[in-house]
Amino acid sequence: MIFRSKYPDVAVTDRPLHEWVLGEASGRGTRPALVDVSSGRTVTYAELAALVRGLAAGLAAEGIGKGDVVALHSPNTVLFPVVLYAVTAAGGTVTTLSPLATPAEIAKQLIDAEARLMVSVSPLVETARTAVELVRRQTGRDMEILVCDKADGYRSVLGLLNDGVVPAFSTDPAVDVAVLPYSSGTTGVPKGVMLTHRNLCTNLEQLNGLHRVDENDRVIAILPFFHIFGLTALVNNALRRGATVYVHARFDLDAFLTSLERDRITHAYVAPPVMLALAKHPAVGKLDLSHLRRVICAAAPLDAGVQAAVADRLGVEVGQAYGMTELSPASHIHADGNQDEPVACVGHLLPSTQARLVDPDTGQDAAEGEPGEVWIRGPQVMKGYFGRPEDTDATVDADGWLHTGDIGRVDEDGNWFIVDRVKELIKYKGYQVAPAELEAILVQHPGIADAAVIGVDDEEGNEIPKAFVVPMTGVPISAAEVMAHVEGQVAPYKRIRRVEFIEAVPKAASGKILRRRLREREPAGS
Repeated sequence: MIFRSKYPDVAVTDRPLHEWVLGEASGRGTRPALVDVSSGRTVTYAELAALVRGLAAGLAAEGIGKGDVVALHSPNTVLFPVVLYAVTAAGGTVTTLSPLATPAEIAKQLIDAEARLMVSVSPLVETARTAVELVRRQTGRDMEILVCDKADGYRSVLGLLNDGVVPAFSTDPAVDVAVLPYSSGTTGVPKGVMLTHRNLCTNLEQLNGLHRVDENDRVIAILPFFHIFGLTALVNNALRRGATVYVHARFDLDAFLTSLERDRITHAYVAPPVMLALAKHPAVGKLDLSHLRRVICAAAPLDAGVQAAVADRLGVEVGQAYGMTELSPASHIHADGNQDEPVACVGHLLPSTQARLVDPDTGQDAAEGEPGEVWIRGPQVMKGYFGRPEDTDATVDADGWLHTGDIGRVDEDGNWFIVDRVKELIKYKGYQVAPAELEAILVQHPGIADAAVIGVDDEEGNEIPKAFVVPMTGVPISAAEVMAHVEGQVAPYKRIRRVEFIEAVPKAASGKILRRRLREREPAGS
């Protein structure tokens, strides 16, 4: 059975991303677009448009043009959107990098994405330099690192600003890739997700059909911009609609709560750990949050009790959204004003979006009322994985259905619920952690014969990576040693948090790890 959105279709938007988002920016003049909450630095919409034009011309003068990939390695800053749109205005593609990534992780992405240039910030420049050196050693290629601020020995992107003209080039929004974020998808290691201008711009219009933001709104930006949720909700959509974005370089609970009240925030987009703080932290009850109208939670499953507690405590509308990087990223969202939606649902299908529920064992549509794997078809489905046609074909079938790897159900009113996962991906506080990546690191240890990783719940309900380790015969190894071995090679959110030693990793005849067997070893409720 094919489920269709109850909302009218939207037109496919075949416009370059920077034009679609910033088309009205100059006309908004001195209206604030971005505010750095730590310094108070404000970028108006007119300034934002001018900075993007100047940097696009500067990048073009440096030889960046159509199809070139620029790596953006930065926490949230007011210049992050400037670099993003300047690159696309010059004809290039932005691949976003986590500011928490290690040099080895960065180098792997730089090589895979075929990046020509890297943009970072001074606190991260040594990590960036080490990564670029690794790229040079492995490929013989070198690349310059620019910084958004100031760092000795490095040029600033602001130094590239000029009044020149970007050379003319043709853009095919349906084909040309605007952003190349990395995602593990349903299985395996991180892969470059090719999101076209059409994908991203049309998804903004799909969202606008259910969830509205306008020039009177003030949006708090604590989600990382490099993550597709933050990039869409806090950058592309907020700036497209003329809202003011209050930029936090990193999440700090006290700063977040202070900003909610002081900056009279109207819209907050958060991940489940922040929802838990909003539900329980004593300081929340002392704040004047009368301006706050909407809280949207996504990036990982949210407990129904926590959602209800936040809505009751704050007296605001609280809802969820659902999607994945490969969906640009949204397919479902809680519609504004739809107070009848049950807690724990992820809302309704976006306009121009179709879905199926498929039995993962048979490949046939699940029986009516029964759960199944969520398949999505619509203009927001990615172009594919960069340089990985086989992975693309395994995720998006010949009929255009993207197999999400999530198990869902839908009720008679069209409310959707995500109830489980087929896929192996671990979601630690909204960050993606690929078991295969951690397993490859584990087995490099001389004391480990084999290993498997699954996600388990910790005491606070967060999903964390747990390693099942088969020790080498006669080689003593401790859990602490296992965790330390991984910790030195990955970003903090990817660390192994628990270890269990076993005699053998359960595997199918094909060699595939039987993770379900490992999950069955876990105590009930863990």
